[in-house]
Amino acid sequence: MVRRLRGCGAFLGFAPAKLAPRYHARMSEPFRIELLPRLTERDIAGLTEVLIDCVQGGASVSFMWPISQAKASAFWRSLAADVLRGECLLLVALDRDGRIVGTVQLLLKLPENQPHRADLAKMLVHRSVRRQGVGALLLRAAEAAAQGAGRTLLVLDTASKDAERLYARSGWQRVGEIPGYALWPGGGPCATTVFYKSLG
Repeated sequence: MVRRLRGCGAFLGFAPAKLAPRYHARMSEPFRIELLPRLTERDIAGLTEVLIDCVQGGASVSFMWPISQAKASAFWRSLAADVLRGECLLLVALDRDGRIVGTVQLLLKLPENQPHRADLAKMLVHRSVRRQGVGALLLRAAEAAAQGAGRTLLVLDTASKDAERLYARSGWQRVGEIPGYALWPGGGPCATTVFYKSLG
């Protein structure tokens, strides 16, 4: 049986082992947010383009520059099974032409003593549409999706100062900074800042 919730102006449906058919949340023109129940070749191609653009732009998101198309594509393919099982909720932002311009993940497969929690990961926005509200749309949709999946606590970390400002404006609580946590894509250590948000 599919559970539904009202969120971001659209219904978002979930089933225990399988996500409901794709839904469209018309939250703000010229962009819309979509939850992907499975990854198609077109989805993988669009997500790959966004990932490569973000890494090239200096985002610390687990990859070094240069990143090959094959490596970026393989990353998204590695998520396909988790997406199908509903263990990873993958949301994308699309422009008027249906091109993927942003994405965010909710990781639900956590230890059994944390059934109330999810990790928010890989918030990526293509540089061509930055500062147009795409990140805020993705964040609101991810929070609604988390509530629909029965999660009441979200946790994330970020190395981006712009992202930090977005999370703070959206009611996330800053825990603190971990210095030297990872490397920038071009080399050199970077810190990360941990945030959480209670949805209960």
